[in-house]
Amino acid sequence: MNAFGHLRGLRAGRIFLWLAVVFVLCFGLMVALVVIDQQRVVEASSRLQDQTVPEIIRYQRLARNLEQLRQEGERVFAASTPQARQQAMFVVTLVASHPSVLEHREAAEAARQTERFLADVIRRSLNDERVFVASFEEWQRLSARLGILVDDVSIQGINLASKDLGDVSATMKLARIKLIAALFVVGVFLIIFMVLLRAHLIHPLQRIDRALSGLSVEQPPPAFEPSSMVEIQAVEEAIGELHASLVQNEEARLALESLANKDGLTGLMNRRHFMLTADAELQRAQRYRRPVTVGMADLDHFKNLNDTYGHAAGDTVLRAFAALMQETMRQSDLVCRYGGEEFAFVFPESGLEEATRLAERFRATCADHDIRLPDGRMVRVTLSIGLADASACALEVALKHADEALYDAKRQGRNRVVTAGELRAETGR
Repeated sequence: MNAFGHLRGLRAGRIFLWLAVVFVLCFGLMVALVVIDQQRVVEASSRLQDQTVPEIIRYQRLARNLEQLRQEGERVFAASTPQARQQAMFVVTLVASHPSVLEHREAAEAARQTERFLADVIRRSLNDERVFVASFEEWQRLSARLGILVDDVSIQGINLASKDLGDVSATMKLARIKLIAALFVVGVFLIIFMVLLRAHLIHPLQRIDRALSGLSVEQPPPAFEPSSMVEIQAVEEAIGELHASLVQNEEARLALESLANKDGLTGLMNRRHFMLTADAELQRAQRYRRPVTVGMADLDHFKNLNDTYGHAAGDTVLRAFAALMQETMRQSDLVCRYGGEEFAFVFPESGLEEATRLAERFRATCADHDIRLPDGRMVRVTLSIGLADASACALEVALKHADEALYDAKRQGRNRVVTAGELRAETGR
């Protein structure tokens, strides 16, 4: 009773003042704690944008380069010709010297070891092809090491994102607990605040999580609802920049692939890509017992043209010839610049008779086509073509027969089509 009497003796204003002071202190403390949590979210978001996203991209690029290094090493052992091995070794050297590989100590060491090993195997194989068989077990160990390194690099990139997203998630969980505690102090105000918190922070983070899960170059950039929070806007903009960076990397990869597969002067397939594609086409045709013909073509008197008009004129003729070839040939036909003024063809689903008609049509079109040189003069260039049936032999053999037919066409006076069958009939082979 004395205690209650003492309380009753206090003035109401003072009681309300103390209550107000306690409320303000509690509310101020909760606000301060919430501000601290928000600052952590800002820091995590900034770190995700400024550090984590570039690091993830760097790890992805490094993992892709290491995997390509391993695949090219497999191609060195799988290649059937020294040229194919040298081409694969060239790509190995390029990848091993890529900045993303060099700046990673373990990856750089593995790349150098792989490059030295493959170079040594190729060098020793010049004297003994059995070196590849003897070295294959050691290559498998190197390949396995590269595969493990690719997995480690990929996991490191994933862990970076997981850590920052985990920090954001943990911070939000802690903020939620504090906000629930503040419910006893602020009452209805806290309910309103929670509604606003879910609307302006939690839901956007969930949308961001879904956007990150479905982020892909095959999909359009994620679209976000307008957000009033700068931190969320920053993360959404970072995701958009990440998607744009992924698209740019994919475009760069496709551009590099195109440069690696095309002849720089004519835009046709280069020899390496043609041999791979043509070999696959011949295997398909032979597997299903379908006709297929290969051809070799050579521009007549091209050296005289270069000597007379200059190499710039020769390049113009080659480009015009390639453009005319692309217009005249069927879409299914394979065409490449084999070397110099020499070109190679594959006519799928075509026997010697049909391929001869196609080649003759193109030869006649070329012979009647005027080509304007850089100085304004017009020239006409003819070509000789040799064809060979490839439905029952390897690509190298078929090309050799077609090349023999081509030189027979040259001996017969140029500007004509000769098949390997005609050549064998004339020579008794």
